[in-house]
Amino acid sequence: MTSLYLLRHGALSADSHARFIGQTDLPLSPEGFRQARRLGEALRDCGIETIYCSDLLRSRQTAGLIGEETGASIEARPALREIALGEWEGLTRREVASRFPAQYASRGADLEHYRVPGGESFSDVRGRVLSVWNAMLHSGHRSIAVVGHAGVNRLLLADLLGMPVENIFRIGQDYGCVNVVECNGEQIKVRLINGRTADLRHDGAQDQ
Repeated sequence: MTSLYLLRHGALSADSHARFIGQTDLPLSPEGFRQARRLGEALRDCGIETIYCSDLLRSRQTAGLIGEETGASIEARPALREIALGEWEGLTRREVASRFPAQYASRGADLEHYRVPGGESFSDVRGRVLSVWNAMLHSGHRSIAVVGHAGVNRLLLADLLGMPVENIFRIGQDYGCVNVVECNGEQIKVRLINGRTADLRHDGAQDQ
């Protein structure tokens, strides 16, 4: 059986919280570094063999701190990047709604397939992410960590739970959160969603 710890990277600056960040390559904030260290401490005794992350800085920094605690190797995969938001990147929701009202309305009407000019649709992201995700699930490792992004993690969890893409924002994904997935052959179980590091000390996956 493979235990897979799907994580969101640590926090960014407070200003970025209200903006469309997408693939803008921002570093962790001081709180983000603290969250990443707590993740590493919580995963220290989980037998992590490999840490996969996207090649964006916030994901690599989080993975690096977890790697320091666990001793696991790190593999950066561009396919795990957050959704690219093209000309919306760096703008607030209010700015996008004001400057691109037709685009904003179109995306709201078809969250899965609408592609922001210069960017991706969630359908695009789902395709590239699921390919690498399935390879990780069936890698033969017993314990893996994946440092993803809010949009990427929601798409993965929605796929595992059989949820439509238009409902992905019903899945919470806080900075530094933990999701636990178990894979036993073709049987896949989601054990934890948007958990805290304290939840790992009580999660049954730790006793495998």
